[in-house]
Amino acid sequence: MRVDQFDFELPADRVALHPAVPRDSARMLVVQPDKMLTGDAPADHVVTDLLDFLRLGDILIANNTRVLPAELVGKRTRGDAIAKVTVNLHKRDETNLWRAFARPAKKLKVGEQVAFEATGMDPLFATCEEKGEAGEVLLRFDVSGAELDEAIKARGAMPLPPYISAKRAHDDQDDTDYQTVYAQHDGAVAAPTAGLHFTDELLAQIAAKGVEIDYVTLHVGAGTFLPVKADDTDDHKMHAEWGELSAQTVENIKKCRANGGRIFAVGTTSLRVLESAAFDGELKPFCGETDIFITPGYKFNAVDVLMTNFHLPKSTLFMLVSAFSGLENMRNAYKHAIENNYRFYSFGDASLLFQEQK
Repeated sequence: MRVDQFDFELPADRVALHPAVPRDSARMLVVQPDKMLTGDAPADHVVTDLLDFLRLGDILIANNTRVLPAELVGKRTRGDAIAKVTVNLHKRDETNLWRAFARPAKKLKVGEQVAFEATGMDPLFATCEEKGEAGEVLLRFDVSGAELDEAIKARGAMPLPPYISAKRAHDDQDDTDYQTVYAQHDGAVAAPTAGLHFTDELLAQIAAKGVEIDYVTLHVGAGTFLPVKADDTDDHKMHAEWGELSAQTVENIKKCRANGGRIFAVGTTSLRVLESAAFDGELKPFCGETDIFITPGYKFNAVDVLMTNFHLPKSTLFMLVSAFSGLENMRNAYKHAIENNYRFYSFGDASLLFQEQK
């Protein structure tokens, strides 16, 4: 399909720079394609109204990845010359290897070392192993595994999305706001943003209603922010991210289905793991990288309802939601959202999308 079919005009003031307080007070636009067929508009709700759409026997699947404070500021020394280098880690290749975007990349040559310092701590060193396009570098750190994770946490800042960091400085509240309340497994460099709307209280209310809550893991990479540069979706190369779906969660989902329950995915990241695990039509445990690229015409095998935020024009995520609920339905839904001052992107409002029946 032509990428320009997924374009729309978004006023700059619709981009949310801070989240709603409390998290679950954000607005939520409900899109039910069967009702839109009869002329109904998308329905305006708030996130806590999710309880009204869940029913006994359903299962809610969320992504429990934890965002690493993946923005690091270091120094490169070349003779007497010292240069500041900022890196944003975006994909782990090995226990001590990270791909990152360096700023300014020209300050760093292959073989040079960067020292990342923190008060009262020894420097964390990384060597530039490779340089790629658009400022990408491959860094080999001098420690690995869990020790490296702790070293990054001690020195890094929360990597806010570029459309937020370009408009305001990082503040301490971001360290809490840009992390889900159920984050568990370190590895993401961007938040699974639909999950940011949940509070402990809302999760407890969902469980009390007889809805099972289960988790997958997908370590969201900075590739989620990369624009689609191709003119046709067939020519776009999707970024890969590491995900996992356990055998126990597979059994829970199958039991839910057998009893007539529905699968609600919290976020496109959860959906991508589930659909990767059910790509051949049967849901199976999954562990590894996925570069699944979902566009209109895709047959969904694992998800009935999707909760997600509002996405960028011409993005792979707007293509995904258009595949799920129908391109024309999503165009109309986003038009409604823009006209009614919904807040977009990572700290913005939510949408609850029901699948278009074909």
